[in-house]
Amino acid sequence: MRDMSEVWRAEARYRGGDGVTGGEDGDGTGDGGAGPAGAGGAATETAGGATGEAAPGIVTLHAFSFGRFYDPDNLRFGPLIACNEERLAPGAGFAAHRHRDTEIVTWVVEGELTHRDSAGHTTVVRPGDVQRLGAGSGVEHEERNDGDRTLVFVQMWLTPREPGGEPEYEIVRGLAERTPFAVERSGAVLHLRRPAAGARVALPDAPRSYVHVTAGALRLDGAGDGGGAPAEPPLTPGDALRLTAPRSLTAEEPSELLVWELP
Repeated sequence: MRDMSEVWRAEARYRGGDGVTGGEDGDGTGDGGAGPAGAGGAATETAGGATGEAAPGIVTLHAFSFGRFYDPDNLRFGPLIACNEERLAPGAGFAAHRHRDTEIVTWVVEGELTHRDSAGHTTVVRPGDVQRLGAGSGVEHEERNDGDRTLVFVQMWLTPREPGGEPEYEIVRGLAERTPFAVERSGAVLHLRRPAAGARVALPDAPRSYVHVTAGALRLDGAGDGGGAPAEPPLTPGDALRLTAPRSLTAEEPSELLVWELP
């Protein structure tokens, strides 16, 4: 793979939600957010509401081809097939829906997320917690904002190296910075970084790295240097970076970012 660095801005994401949901289509390619279209077998068997009903109070921003937002040139980055920013109003949520062959990792930015699944787990996920639902051969879950203020979370989907298997669930409360969170089924590792203003963040020396900014502002070191090229604007919340060679970032203010080390 050639070396590259690509900045993907928040404003370029595909917008879903606000009642745009799919029905039961089984293959993850249905209209309106049913799943990552063409994403190599990972699937959401039912999206949004269990019968395809509208989902008011939800805004979703997709970083990859997803449902009716089909882009054959943006299906995946290694095993990463979705990075969705979700904003749910109080009382809003996704009714029970089924996934298979997908590793679903969730990070709450603000508010509280209530998760329930068919394996018997009921959990409230808060800022600083990381949650993983390994769908395996199939599992249902629902996600709601049962709180009294807006819920914002980032949800990232990865394909496993092998299909099937029993569903798995885990949650780490208050993930510590520099404590890696491994998604072994996908061969991927998530890193949390919270640099202070002026601090440099070295990104993994891995075949691929994916960065998602949740707070603050950071500059990609070396971007725009030389030849009189203009400096790249800083990465701010919702912006992402896709890399196939090691690079570094410098925080302009206290920041938070999620960094995926990918095969």
